[in-house]
Amino acid sequence: MSKTNILIVEDESIVAKDIQHSLKKLGYTVVGICSSGEDAIKTVEELKPDLVLMDIMLKGDMSGIDAAGVIREKFNLPVIYLTAYADESTLSKAKVSEPYGYIIKPFKEIDLHTSIEMAIYKHEKETDVKKERDFLYSIVENKEAKDIIFVKSNSRLVKVKTSDIFFVEALKDYVVINTANARYTIHSTMKDIERKLPSTDFIRVHRSFIVRIDKIVAIEQPNLILEDDKKLIPIGGSYKDDLSKRLNMV
Repeated sequence: MSKTNILIVEDESIVAKDIQHSLKKLGYTVVGICSSGEDAIKTVEELKPDLVLMDIMLKGDMSGIDAAGVIREKFNLPVIYLTAYADESTLSKAKVSEPYGYIIKPFKEIDLHTSIEMAIYKHEKETDVKKERDFLYSIVENKEAKDIIFVKSNSRLVKVKTSDIFFVEALKDYVVINTANARYTIHSTMKDIERKLPSTDFIRVHRSFIVRIDKIVAIEQPNLILEDDKKLIPIGGSYKDDLSKRLNMV
């Protein structure tokens, strides 16, 4: 059973003890119980739990939602809300702080267990993605490696020369880096990729496309054509002027 360390934030002592009892039965370690948002933030900083169970309606100046926002931003910890309120107004406010779960009281132990395990798993995956992305970006920012990027492919980090990249395409929460012979899908944003690729060699031509300038062979409005694979790339209206300047169009 997991030895996840959990902090309980609940201002009703009887309820807090019941939650503590349930968590111990499930095999978790309860590192503390707090009754206010301010105390929760201090305790998180001191004890560094793996997860926080947060009652939304706390007594005092700071609500559970406010405290959860600080904990997520400052300590990057997953927070699961415990609440007796399921109305739309409460739910809308809760969503802003991006919790990892939302449990309605009274709840069953199986609901508690499932929510905690899912939250821990999701947080671990998000942390892994962030570490990988930061590592790749640190490589790109290295002056000695400014003409290469490393992308993950089949659990390996593969070196890709920026001169081999034809275009980058956005697909929801991912971007696809396209070369003549391969496609690499990574978890990132177009804004981040645009910032990391050499600005002298690449240009944003559409909200969903970045192209390497020397791969452009023709323009057939409202598209441009890339060499070799003759890929048609749409030109966004707000990008036309910048494209014209960069291509020295006459």
